[in-house]
Amino acid sequence: MIEFFIAKRYLKAKRKMNFITIISLLSTIGITIGVAALVIVLSVFNGFGSVVTSIMVSFDPHIRISVIDEKGFAKISSVEGILHQTKEVTSYSPFVDGKAILLNRKNYEIVNLKGIQINEKDRSWGVASKIISGSFDLNDDQSEKIILGLPLALRLSSRVGDTITVTSAYNIERTITTLSIPRTRRFVVSGIFESNNKDYDGSSVFTSVAGAQKLFGLKDQITGYEIRLNDFHNADKIKNELQNKIDTRFFSINTWYDLHKELYNVMMIERWGAYILLCLIIAVAVFNIFASLTMTVIEKKKDIGVLRSMGVNQNSIRKIFMFEGLLVGVIGTVIGLILGIVVCYLQIKYNFYPLDASKYIINAMPVEVRLSDIFAIGLMALLMAFIAAIYPAKRAANTKIIDSIKYE
Repeated sequence: MIEFFIAKRYLKAKRKMNFITIISLLSTIGITIGVAALVIVLSVFNGFGSVVTSIMVSFDPHIRISVIDEKGFAKISSVEGILHQTKEVTSYSPFVDGKAILLNRKNYEIVNLKGIQINEKDRSWGVASKIISGSFDLNDDQSEKIILGLPLALRLSSRVGDTITVTSAYNIERTITTLSIPRTRRFVVSGIFESNNKDYDGSSVFTSVAGAQKLFGLKDQITGYEIRLNDFHNADKIKNELQNKIDTRFFSINTWYDLHKELYNVMMIERWGAYILLCLIIAVAVFNIFASLTMTVIEKKKDIGVLRSMGVNQNSIRKIFMFEGLLVGVIGTVIGLILGIVVCYLQIKYNFYPLDASKYIINAMPVEVRLSDIFAIGLMALLMAFIAAIYPAKRAANTKIIDSIKYE
C-alpha cells in the first residue's frame, strides 16, 4: 500500500530536529505516559475492588431472601422448596434478625442481632470462618451462646465466657405502650470474630436461630434464607430467576452486590473519575498530533503537489496523513500498554510498593490487569488519534496542485 509506505517515510525521514519533529516526539511520549498511567491506575482499582469483593463474599451470602411483610411468614415454607429445586444453589440456611441492646456491667450497645443455623458441611464463609477467639459454638442445652465482633467486645469490656444481657428493641417498644417489664435474656459469649469490615465487626452479633426466635418472640418463624451459589458472579441471574418464582410483595431478594451497592457505586465513581482525568493527558498529546500534522501538511505542500501531478488522487493523499497520525498513536499506545503491563507485573511479582500490614488488611498494593481494560484503553487512544488526523488529512487532500508547484 503506497499510502502507508509514504506515511512511514514521512515519519522516519525527519533526520534533523525541527519544531515539527519535537511536537511529534512529545505527542508520542504523551500518549505513552497517558496509556501507561491508565493501565496502572485501572489495574490498581481492579485490585482493590477484588480485595473488597473477596472480603464481602467471604462473610455475606451470595443471595439473601428476607421477609418484608408479615404475610410472608406464612409463605416462607414455599421458598425453601424453590431453593431446593434451583440447580445453582449449593446451600441455604434460615436466619432470624432484628435490633437488640447488649448490656454488660455498665456498658451497653445497640446492635444487629442475627440468629443463624450452623452449617456443618461448609464453614468456609460467614462468621464461622472469622473466629479469632473462642469457638463457633452456638448449640448448648445449658445456656444460650452469642458471638461478638472484636470492636464490640472491646466496647462492652467482654471476653469469651462472659455472660451478657440482651433485650430486643421490639420488646422495649412494646413495654412503652403496655407499661410492662421488658423481656431480657442472658447469653454466654462463646466466640469473638473479626471480618475486616468495620460495619459488621462493630455492630453485628450472632446467636442460634432458636435463641433469636425466643428473644424476638417469633416462636418457630424465620425472617429469611441465606444462599450460597456455585459461582457468586451468577448472583444476578439467579436473583432474576427467583423473582419470577417468589412473590416480591412479601419478600426482598438481594445479591451480595445489592447488600453493599453504595460502596460499589462510590468505587465506580472513583474509577470513572480517574479514567476521565487521565484521558486528559492523552487528549493533550492527541492535540499535539493535530498540530504537528497540520504543520507537516504545510511543510509537505510541494510533495503533495508533485504526487497529485503524478496522478495520485485526493483519497490517497488523505490516507497518507491519516496513516501518519495513526502511526504516532499506535507507537505511543503500544509502548504505553507494554510499559503499564510491565509495571503491573513487577508489582504482582515483587510487591515493590508495600503497605503497612498494621494499618491495612493487605501487605502490598493490589493489582489486577484485565484484558477488557487493555482493549478499552488501546481503542480509546487510537480513536482519539484517528479523530485528530481527520482535519489535517482533509486539508492535505484539498491542496491545489497549481498553488503547490507554481513557485518551484
